[in-house]
Amino acid sequence: MRARSGPTVEHRVLAVRLRMLRERAGVSLRAAAEALDAHPATVRRIERAETGLDARQVGELLRCYGVPPAVAEPIMAGLAAANLPGWWHRWRDTMEAWQQEVIGVESSASLVRTWHPALVPELLRTPAYAAALHRTQYPEDSPARRERRVELLRERRRRLCERGATLWALFPAAALHTRVGDRATMEGQRAALAEAMKEQHVTVQVVPLDHPPHPLTGVPPLHILRVPAPEIGDQAVLETPGVRVDLIDDPEAVTAHRIRLDAACAAAPGPGPRCRSDRVRPKPAGMRRAPVPCSVGEWCGSAGPSGSRWGSSCWASCWTW
Repeated sequence: MRARSGPTVEHRVLAVRLRMLRERAGVSLRAAAEALDAHPATVRRIERAETGLDARQVGELLRCYGVPPAVAEPIMAGLAAANLPGWWHRWRDTMEAWQQEVIGVESSASLVRTWHPALVPELLRTPAYAAALHRTQYPEDSPARRERRVELLRERRRRLCERGATLWALFPAAALHTRVGDRATMEGQRAALAEAMKEQHVTVQVVPLDHPPHPLTGVPPLHILRVPAPEIGDQAVLETPGVRVDLIDDPEAVTAHRIRLDAACAAAPGPGPRCRSDRVRPKPAGMRRAPVPCSVGEWCGSAGPSGSRWGSSCWASCWTW
């Protein structure tokens, strides 16, 4: 049995199938537990993918549910793959427990939607930006441990691109005024965002500084993950920094978060003409030209993931103090 580092999607799928088979057979948790000579909590943990899938236990459960061989055999054959550690297992010493759960879903997601109220969203951060942020977030970490955190982020981003998953990010222009690291770090981050926008599967919307409140104003970081597996519905991740992180799979709760995110994206600037930053916003008194014109781009509007992909009024950062 593997050391715990969060279940893979393959593990989650088999766990959900076992729960569905039990419910279809009309077998209670207690009756299933008796078949294993175990506590009902053991069956509950199996069905929630909170423990490894033991072949003997799974076989007993399938017999208890009266599952025919044509259905049972593929499940038993899939146990070995489901029990393999996820690719992120080697970084588990640098991860919080919630990160292992979230990355387990993210690693197979076909769509990742993300909102951050104050910073560049995690999957769009450069190594330098992430490292500078980690020095603040994890002051007691050794340099080597912080570097491993950056390595993990780089690998997450690489794998997201490799499988062609869609990344749709929404964040406020204030994130580009919050200096993380030195000036070179911020310039590099802006340049990286411009390069990311050239990728077919990346959409970025930036809410201008003078934009009115929208449905996610004041809401902590929120992520919606969609996995192309019918057994697993959309998952929502709601972060409350320094307090807790919730991985939400309740369909009604996820739908409520998705509607809120949809409304926020709809409220952000829509498609607009190609323009120069100095034609969009005059120089405010007491400010000077930013070192990176129009924050690396000239697109002023955004459609959804399938359309044009800027979502700010020139990032609302054409001028700086």
